[in-house]
Amino acid sequence: MTSSIDRSSLTRFAWLSIAAAVVTIALKTGAYLLTGSVGLLSDALESSVNLAGALMALAMLTVAARPADEEHAYGHGKAEYFSSGVEGTLILIAAAGIGVAAVQRLLVPRPLEQLGFGLGITVVAALLNLAVALVLLKAGKRHHSVTLNANAHHLLTDVWTSVGVVVGVGTVALTGWERLDPLVALVVAGNIVWAGVRIVRTSVLGLMDTALSAECQGTIQGILESHREDGVEYHELRTRQSGARQFVSLHVIVPGTWTVARGHELLERIESDLCRELQNATVLTHLESFEDPASWDHDDLDRSA
Repeated sequence: MTSSIDRSSLTRFAWLSIAAAVVTIALKTGAYLLTGSVGLLSDALESSVNLAGALMALAMLTVAARPADEEHAYGHGKAEYFSSGVEGTLILIAAAGIGVAAVQRLLVPRPLEQLGFGLGITVVAALLNLAVALVLLKAGKRHHSVTLNANAHHLLTDVWTSVGVVVGVGTVALTGWERLDPLVALVVAGNIVWAGVRIVRTSVLGLMDTALSAECQGTIQGILESHREDGVEYHELRTRQSGARQFVSLHVIVPGTWTVARGHELLERIESDLCRELQNATVLTHLESFEDPASWDHDDLDRSA
């Protein structure tokens, strides 16, 4: 049994992210050109990565929304992991570029100009990114989208980057210590690396068919316990996450005296209860008899052994 939600509408959030990236790139590039701050340059470069990530998110959300077909019987949900993986990688590349520019400026300091106006532009861009990130976070949680979550966390990283740059460049204006600007850029690069590693890790875990969360596992166990009646047992419970879709499979063991109709009715109730509690879930059950030794003889994935 399968429960589904319409995911075709999620692309509108990717378009929102694209629009925000274009606007913030323009704002931050203008701030860099006005001030000459390598910290503000690092902020603008990260926004360029935001745009690339948002474009990738749009493409993968479009693919993930396609219905199952003969070649992809379980749907296209895993496409979202490619988006988050690429976005994480782009973040790491941006961090490397920021680090190189910061080291060069650290070795050859340069005075900054028009700091007040430049910092004002950066604050406006940061507030825009924060607003979009909060929208994407809410949508990602509601729709169980790893792509929207990755994009949102990337934008939040950009916000913290902007905060660090504003503090650093503002301190340069107050103290005149020009080397503080590239030092702030290096700290920003380190923060971006941490965010990129976390996003890539999430993508890899998804592609490795990681089990559902402990919270979901607890929900499943609670539902199964509620169906223990007249000697009913279950085992071989396996779960995995594939994009937004959740997969659950298990074997239900009943007395051999039960009729096929009674066993089938029980499985229908179990599958219905699980699909109701687990959004966008596919549940596969297998009925077995207590009296058959084979019911207890397959604890591994390869039953042909």
